[in-house]
Amino acid sequence: MTNTNAEKKTTCKTFLEGLPKVGVVGSGSFATAIVKMLVENSEKVHWCVRNEFVKGAIELRGHNPVYLTSVSFKKENLAITTDINELVSNCDIIILATPSIYLSDAIEKMTCDYSCKIFVSAIKGIVPKHNDVVAHYLRDVFNIGFKCQGVIAGPCHAEEVAMERLSYLTIATAEEKVGDVLKKLFSSDFINVHTSKDILGNEYGAILKNIYAIGAGMASGLGYGDNFAAVFVSNAIREMEVFLKAIYEEPRDVNTSAYLGDLLVTAYSLFSRNRSLGNLIGKGYTVKSAIQSMNMIAEGYYAADSIYKTGKEKGLDLPIINTVYQILYEEKNAEKLFKKLTLRLN
Repeated sequence: MTNTNAEKKTTCKTFLEGLPKVGVVGSGSFATAIVKMLVENSEKVHWCVRNEFVKGAIELRGHNPVYLTSVSFKKENLAITTDINELVSNCDIIILATPSIYLSDAIEKMTCDYSCKIFVSAIKGIVPKHNDVVAHYLRDVFNIGFKCQGVIAGPCHAEEVAMERLSYLTIATAEEKVGDVLKKLFSSDFINVHTSKDILGNEYGAILKNIYAIGAGMASGLGYGDNFAAVFVSNAIREMEVFLKAIYEEPRDVNTSAYLGDLLVTAYSLFSRNRSLGNLIGKGYTVKSAIQSMNMIAEGYYAADSIYKTGKEKGLDLPIINTVYQILYEEKNAEKLFKKLTLRLN
């Protein structure tokens, strides 16, 4: 890996000179949705996919053969590769959109010069090998400072982007100029973009809402109704605020779309893979069998372990996080734990 000293730079010069070249790492549903957003405003989007089969299928037929297969691309708008170094070398902005458990495998192959590149995380999970958020992982492992980073938050389900239903993104960057460029790249008739400077808040919020969505799914699977779901979510957003203040105190309103909005859609939507995982567990599936029955990664499962331990280290009272963790990792009975949880919520 090539070390850089990105933190000392005031901004990345690529944004001051012409139209930036953008690339996406990952070939899952959200990565595919991001490519669809970007082709609206870019002559060519570089796309690093997982293997030659996916690469060949997109080049031949113009769509991802595994995820969001209904989305069609003009082949001349894409430059497909399986080589992370080829993509990074050819781009000014790199959007990371792999599941968090695969991120290290994808980008630790970088040997090219990535100084003055912007890395934007669309990953809503913890990097398992380092037990940390992507922003810290990029800083600590690759020496990519926050001034050359960005974070994409929701609410924005890939399936609705595929159907061009109006969706909202919040893009957090330390540098205002970087945020303005990213806003132009992503905005379209069906994508509304807001900017923020709260990188860590937005990243942790996106991670936490996945854990809460698993809990909401568990409640649904156990037979709790809409009335309980409303109480559950209202408590979850307050619990999220407690955690965020303890991690990184910054003026923020958790009732905005990046926090409450993303939590709501992830907790309620049938497109939510985290809710789906929780629903299966609530219906009586073991955690292992529920995970194996899904064809997509539920980031909240992996994040629950790290977030629970962080909460314990900081002495935080997080009844929902603690309940979900105990069911996922300690094989506690979901029905019994949710009965106890109902006494804590208001």
